[in-house]
Amino acid sequence: MPATARDRLVAAAFELFAGQGYDATTVDDIAARAGTGRSTFFRHFRTKDDVVLPDHEALLGRVDERLATASPAGRALALREAAGMVLAHYLAEGDTARARYRLASTVPAIRDREIASVQRYVRLFGRHVHGWLDAEPDGPLRAELVASAVVIGHNHVLRQWLRGAIDDPATVEALVERALDHAVALLEGTTSTGAPTIVITDGAHDVEQVVRRVREALRGA
Repeated sequence: MPATARDRLVAAAFELFAGQGYDATTVDDIAARAGTGRSTFFRHFRTKDDVVLPDHEALLGRVDERLATASPAGRALALREAAGMVLAHYLAEGDTARARYRLASTVPAIRDREIASVQRYVRLFGRHVHGWLDAEPDGPLRAELVASAVVIGHNHVLRQWLRGAIDDPATVEALVERALDHAVALLEGTTSTGAPTIVITDGAHDVEQVVRRVREALRGA
């Protein structure tokens, strides 16, 4: 049995949501299943929605602290470690995180709160990266791209784990690291700036011939 009252409330809520549905479950139901009272519930959560969602306030605070300590030479590492904090939180939740993901697919209020939380992470990363890059050429644009890339790359891999497509945490962590390579490249200004390669076809060739010509053009670029 979960050790703390908060943990018991979370476990009770998910059990009830699975058994009788989200809408049919009340705060009183959750408190009773957890062996607590309404006052205990409201000491930990403001609403029924809050019992489902991660403690984003604490998590955002930790991410903020890590990014604030980044030295100029350690910014890429700070981005990776800050994203890693969020990933580690979800992986530690295990089945609870996956149950929340399933619930969000059917309960608009939960889905909307989760979408809003994504934007909070984008804004937080963006605030720090703007501070790092705004004085550089194209810095403000790069900062927006970096912040979005960190969160999108992290969530792209996380969703695969939440759906059960990936089970091994080490694999998830490795894939997130690979996804974050794109954000780091933007941060460091190492993305390709070469001219695009253009292949013109007259429409008389089939798809395979066009693809072959594209490959030949790229090899010769």
